[in-house]
Amino acid sequence: MEMRQVGAKRSDAWFFDKAAQLKDAAARNPFQEPICQGHVLSLHMYIQMLFQYQEHLSKLQKEIKALAKTFDDYELVQSIPGVGEKIAATIISEIGGINQFERPKQLAAYAGLDPSVFESGKYKASINRITKRGSSRLRQALYTAVQCGIAKNRNKKLIAFYHPKETRASHTRSL
Repeated sequence: MEMRQVGAKRSDAWFFDKAAQLKDAAARNPFQEPICQGHVLSLHMYIQMLFQYQEHLSKLQKEIKALAKTFDDYELVQSIPGVGEKIAATIISEIGGINQFERPKQLAAYAGLDPSVFESGKYKASINRITKRGSSRLRQALYTAVQCGIAKNRNKKLIAFYHPKETRASHTRSL
């Protein structure tokens, strides 16, 4: 069985090829004992459903791509290293228009990336986590973009920011 690498891309042709292989395997009887024809019929129906789902998904992806290209900010967002077509479309669809935010902090709050504040009297917490009150889809898209930018060495500024923090965090954990 083939191991799938993280971030590996599969084409529609690959999926259709695998589905055809499954269909051929279902037609043969790899077992020594007789197989129930009802099971074979069910398997054929499931495979046909997979083909239909794959075709439908392919059409939806084309429609999303075409719709995303109609937005002014799509190419701007996609120009960020680590942001591809799907992530850019997700970000645009979740944000709507970038002009609805007057300041970057408003966008960060909308994404749920703003820090939570823990204060009481004279106590002020030194470690604050993000609020996660905003759009979870937008947060996930931004997280994926960061991972792509770091893993593929696409975004040099992000890597320069990330690695010192990663080193500091691993050093703190080892203590």
